[in-house]
Amino acid sequence: EVQLVESGGGLVQTGGSLRLSCAASGFTFDDYAIAWFRRAPGKEREGALCISSVDGRHCAESVQGRFTIARDSAKNAVYLQMSSLEPEDTALYYCAARSGAGVYWTERYHYDYRGQGTQVTVSS
Repeated sequence: EVQLVESGGGLVQTGGSLRLSCAASGFTFDDYAIAWFRRAPGKEREGALCISSVDGRHCAESVQGRFTIARDSAKNAVYLQMSSLEPEDTALYYCAARSGAGVYWTERYHYDYRGQGTQVTVSS
């Protein structure tokens, strides 16, 4: 059974940092691309914030310079390091997985599995 479990969310002040974790199981980790998405009530749906696969990694222009993604194949985990957080970053953050080695799948429908998410709240 494929499982993606996010952790690391919480309440942080403007300008603060958080590292989110996505623990994966139930599939051959290196055969899959993992992406981070977020969803905030009342806001337009966004594409992938950052994507990681064995071929590399990529973050959307909107978060470049503030967010980075890292992958640990030994732990079957992907991390989203977020810094200089702003209230606009408040959202439910979740990871998603799909088979393949690429970093160009930017839409949620490209992915077959997703986790439940972890809430990030940035106070002003």
